[in-house]
Amino acid sequence: MKTLFHLTLAVVAAALLPLGQSLAAEDCLPCHREKTPAAVRQWEESAHAGARVGCAACHGVDHKAIEAGEAPVDADVCGKCHRKALLEHRTSRHGMGLHAGWGCTRNLPERDPAECRFCHRKGSEEPVSQVQCARFLKQSSEMGELGCNRCHQVENNCGSCHGNHFTDLAIVRDPASCAKCHMGPDHPQWEMWQTSQHGTLNGSMGPAVGPDCQRCHMPEGSHDVSKGLTAPPSGKPYPEEELPGRRAEMLRICTGCHAPAFARQELARGDAVRAQSLALVREAEAIVWDLADHGLLDPMPEERPPHPLRGEVLVTDGQMLYEDTSRIERLLFKMKKFDFAKTIKGAYHQNPAYTHWYGNAELKMDLVDIRAEASRLRERGEGGKASEKKVAIPRGKKDEEALEALKRKFERGAISPEEYARRKALLLDAFLGEGKALP
Repeated sequence: MKTLFHLTLAVVAAALLPLGQSLAAEDCLPCHREKTPAAVRQWEESAHAGARVGCAACHGVDHKAIEAGEAPVDADVCGKCHRKALLEHRTSRHGMGLHAGWGCTRNLPERDPAECRFCHRKGSEEPVSQVQCARFLKQSSEMGELGCNRCHQVENNCGSCHGNHFTDLAIVRDPASCAKCHMGPDHPQWEMWQTSQHGTLNGSMGPAVGPDCQRCHMPEGSHDVSKGLTAPPSGKPYPEEELPGRRAEMLRICTGCHAPAFARQELARGDAVRAQSLALVREAEAIVWDLADHGLLDPMPEERPPHPLRGEVLVTDGQMLYEDTSRIERLLFKMKKFDFAKTIKGAYHQNPAYTHWYGNAELKMDLVDIRAEASRLRERGEGGKASEKKVAIPRGKKDEEALEALKRKFERGAISPEEYARRKALLLDAFLGEGKALP
């Protein structure tokens, strides 16, 4: 079987490459045995070498372009032979890696021009993706490369998981290969799995008893790591028309070990935890926006460095920052990005400690802190004991500010036209001295 695989790979490679390129390793090896001996050794031990797929098959023949970093071995290069894997990869969440965590660096003071290749085809000004990540754009070039790209380049770099010259599948069948990206405060799936019943059974009795990342998320060797998933990291469910098919796929995976009724019950519990957790986040987000409507954030968006994508406005969606914000926004970021993710991912990964103590408990304590900080800011804004302004705000001025805040809520879609009209009427009655107040 292994010989047949090598022969097939050689035939495909030979058909795709100009005459002589598949054997170009003979030209490269004498020099690279001295300059990059580890790379040569890895290639010699790989299936590529056995199938006579030489250096030029992947790197090309323009040595100057290779040295200048202008001939990357990206997913398109691998896809010439591994077409099925590439197509599966591109339909998955991994196929959106750069889309989710990248941004055009042309306006950064110390940008690396080589980064342009992630979003632009050679010789073209048209970007591959229009998506920008505000958090990436706030980082230095070094932090962006080490702290962002090393994970998010999975979209376009097969070596992110497989390694650059290895072809041994033992590397990508090891759950630790997932850990370098899928760990930490924002998506600790590896830690959740490792300390769950699945992970402990895997460690003590092997993958035949305890399923690993690959068995559940890459069944039958698929490169579509999104099989069966019903929501992205934000927790917002996929479109309604997609949900039945995705849930059926996940149930198919689960029932390889579990009874159908048990699998449906556990997934439904995860769905409920996700909905309950999302309600807590939305309550906290509404508090922050209400403070912004009344001009009570400290500092307000116009009083701090502008958001790299939106400017001097409040941002609490997926482009929310953890720097150059107010304290209450920082609390909201922790709640949305870290603790919400731990709660719902802990539930779906069958890890009680992450679901409750690392997740749910932190979510609810975040909300306590956000409510308390909101009370402090409102008290200060009203000239209370915590205020830097010791002069109380006149009643008429307060009514005018309340009307303006209500208008801002309506303009950003937080309340319906009917609710806006009702509450505005109550405010105007109060303003005219009829004794009514906003409920």
